[in-house]
Amino acid sequence: QVRLVESGGGLVQPGGSLRLSCVTSGFSLEYYTIGWFREAPGKEREGVSCISGSDGKTHYEDSVKGRFTISRDGAEDTVYLQMNSLKPEDTAYYLCALDPGRRMSLNTDNYDYWGRGTQVTVSS
Repeated sequence: QVRLVESGGGLVQPGGSLRLSCVTSGFSLEYYTIGWFREAPGKEREGVSCISGSDGKTHYEDSVKGRFTISRDGAEDTVYLQMNSLKPEDTAYYLCALDPGRRMSLNTDNYDYWGRGTQVTVSS
């Protein structure tokens, strides 16, 4: 059974950092693309970043480039999202998801399995 569990969210001041974790089970991380997405109040779910299981290639949404870093640890079956220089507009509910089609895309329609998410709030 495919399962993804996020953790690491919290309250942080602008300019601060957080590291989100997505612990996976029920499949082999090396074969699939994992993406991070976020939902802010009143806004549609948007893709943040994704990482290829086969070769570790990464892709980022423009607003987070240079600030966020996605990585994976195959031994721990975990995908991380390191978030630096956080801004109030990064406040959202963050979710990780699996694309069984192994595409490098942030299109939510490509992702079939989702975690429950973790809240990130950036505020002074």
